[in-house]
Amino acid sequence: MEQRHVQENSIHVLLVSYPIQGHVAPFIKLAYLFAGRGIKVTLVITEFVHASLVAAHPELDGEQYDQVRLVAVPDGLPKEDVRNDECKLGESVFKVMPGHVENLLNKANLEGNQVTCVIADAVFGWALEIAEKMELKSALFWPSAPGVLALTLNIRRLIEAGVIDSNGTPTMKRNKVQLSSDLPPVTSADIVWSYPGNESTQKIMFQHFFAIHQNVKKSDWLLCNWFQELNPSVGDLVPNMFPLGPLLANGKPAGNFWPEDSTCLGWLNRQPVGSVVYVAFGSSSMFSQHQIDELALGLELVGRPFLWVNRSDLINGSSAKFPDGYEKRVANHGKMVHWAPQEKVLAHPAIACFLTHCGWNSTMDGISMGVPFLCWPYFADQFYNRSCICNGYKVGLCLNPDDYGIVTRHEIRRKLDGLLADEGIKANATKLKQMAEESISGGGSSANNLERFIEHMKQ
Repeated sequence: MEQRHVQENSIHVLLVSYPIQGHVAPFIKLAYLFAGRGIKVTLVITEFVHASLVAAHPELDGEQYDQVRLVAVPDGLPKEDVRNDECKLGESVFKVMPGHVENLLNKANLEGNQVTCVIADAVFGWALEIAEKMELKSALFWPSAPGVLALTLNIRRLIEAGVIDSNGTPTMKRNKVQLSSDLPPVTSADIVWSYPGNESTQKIMFQHFFAIHQNVKKSDWLLCNWFQELNPSVGDLVPNMFPLGPLLANGKPAGNFWPEDSTCLGWLNRQPVGSVVYVAFGSSSMFSQHQIDELALGLELVGRPFLWVNRSDLINGSSAKFPDGYEKRVANHGKMVHWAPQEKVLAHPAIACFLTHCGWNSTMDGISMGVPFLCWPYFADQFYNRSCICNGYKVGLCLNPDDYGIVTRHEIRRKLDGLLADEGIKANATKLKQMAEESISGGGSSANNLERFIEHMKQ
């Protein structure tokens, strides 16, 4: 046992994340998973991301933290750019990042700190080429859902079934295609690269997912943030797929770009068991003021305690305003924060359900804690994640907008009441939680996959 630990200490993994929170967060959790096994880890992020992380997690402002070293490289954009145009960010990162990563690897070799394995975001196919050129082991990391991976790997089938055309544009047909036996059918509403009314962005996003398809076919290993039992048949689509999830922070930095307000945990301690609606829409969702008003009034109509993560940029870059007298009326049972320690919140016994945007990190957090979902997706993979949550895993309900595109207060109340009365959904959520716990315990599927990958890096 001691000899193996020495060998693991000789492994040095270089992780390369795409520079947005939905990707950086699971990469940081993956980094600490490896570090917990005595493996040396270097995580490459952009300077902008590094500044955001350090602002949210001051403990990361140093050479390394708990065996994980952060290395910041430029993203090619001016310092004053706010990085809210993902197409512009992606184009710049693809130009400048490969050179910086190659220089880092060369420098590590010269300093006697040789990297053993490069693990890159699935969109970074260039990292596989650099690793191959330098005769290093490599793997891709897929930070999204099994269903979205299946969708990405079946682009040709979607075209043949008439769900999308050859440019990736969803058709008006109501065709469905079953990608895997344990996934809900895909419809045009589920297409992750669909941006109605924005053809240029949709074209770029389609190219992005098609490139991922090609990258996955080239990679010897594909590491994922879920557990095998969640969608067993997806593994048949990718023979080299190794789920390691659920990836959880477990007290380490969670990779958030906003400082966590932990006062909400004390507030939760004062609420009855299974009473609180937790409302959080991730790092990207935005709403109109009208929609915020309906959400606020819907939560008030439900009459339950609620904890609402109200980001400072929830309305097109500015803070939400509440209806007149609202904060006073809900003061006794409503708590609002700019950001929350989500894993700790969802694990709290006071939580009843999770009103979510269906981002995959949030979905894994909720599944891991056995919490039912009320789904309100915003863009990209979140729509198919909603289908999986509601129609596949059967652990949630979805909110439906009216003819004007607004989710009304009455819809919110109706669905929350229905969700909290649904014993079948609660039982399914508890079952998935148990499966998640077993997967990362000794002898579980994810724990075994981690062992196999470490053995591969040692060879």
